Amino acid sequence: MTPPEAVVRARELVKRFRDRTAVAGIDLEVRAGESFGVLGPNGAGKSSTMRMIGCVSAPTAGALEVLGMDPRRDGPRIRARLGVVPQRDTLDEELTVRQNLTTYARYFGIGRREARRRAGDLLEFVQLADRADSLVEPLSGGMKRRLTIARALVNEPDLLLLDEPTTGLDPQARHALWERLYSLRERGVTLILTTHYMDEAEQLCDRIVVMDGGRIVAEGSPAALIARHSSREVLELRLPAEQRQSNGGLLHRVAHRVEELPDRVLLYVDDADVVAAELRRGGVRAAGILPRRATLEDVFLRLTGRSLDDS
Repeated sequence: MTPPEAVVRARELVKRFRDRTAVAGIDLEVRAGESFGVLGPNGAGKSSTMRMIGCVSAPTAGALEVLGMDPRRDGPRIRARLGVVPQRDTLDEELTVRQNLTTYARYFGIGRREARRRAGDLLEFVQLADRADSLVEPLSGGMKRRLTIARALVNEPDLLLLDEPTTGLDPQARHALWERLYSLRERGVTLILTTHYMDEAEQLCDRIVVMDGGRIVAEGSPAALIARHSSREVLELRLPAEQRQSNGGLLHRVAHRVEELPDRVLLYVDDADVVAAELRRGGVRAAGILPRRATLEDVFLRLTGRSLDDS
């Protein structure tokens, strides 16, 4: 039996599509009230995992429980308690903002009066109350994403699944959406999200799994993953090709690890300022030098061998 605090539990979960294995026997557990991130490059198995949890794709093998039920047998009952924010907005642009919520509420058997009450509360929550009677089409991308989240909450779900919730948004709209998601986490709503933005995962997630090739290659809190898989600081260098070759030995001597990307070289060090001074004394003349703390992007690069631009 799944303990009450486990909202999702998977054991040796597998998803195959003919001759391709998208998910290759993963174990994971998501606790009630947790914000849980699933990270990985394209093709890592994130979407397939989310679709199995969302009861729209049946597992090929292994065990999966969602809200204490088996998706193979209890799919409709589970979906009634889920909220889903897809990667692309699927709003009805011919309806008003409010009608998008009240119409969606009818799919859950919610009466008209209750649907209007919930719509009003949710539009206040996502800061769209002043646009309630506007059509959806002219809304900005950030407003549409906030409306999509409001729609996903109309059935008061126990679990909210978010697939790349801020893709394509400008920084201001992303931060506005983060505030709404953070508020949901504070209210005790369980969140599972995929994202390509490592800063988003650091801000929103209590725990993270990193997937690659259909398997989980790391799991832990953002801080724990950074401590485990990266140095404390990173020195980014913009170096021409000839400088990379002539100073390669020095770069490797002063750093715990060196990553060469097409546009820059990353040195993983304990103290970026000290290493920068040592490089200058050694005659390295970089076009740009940026000392910074290590982030989840560095963990991602270490574990998957790919930068975010490559994934």
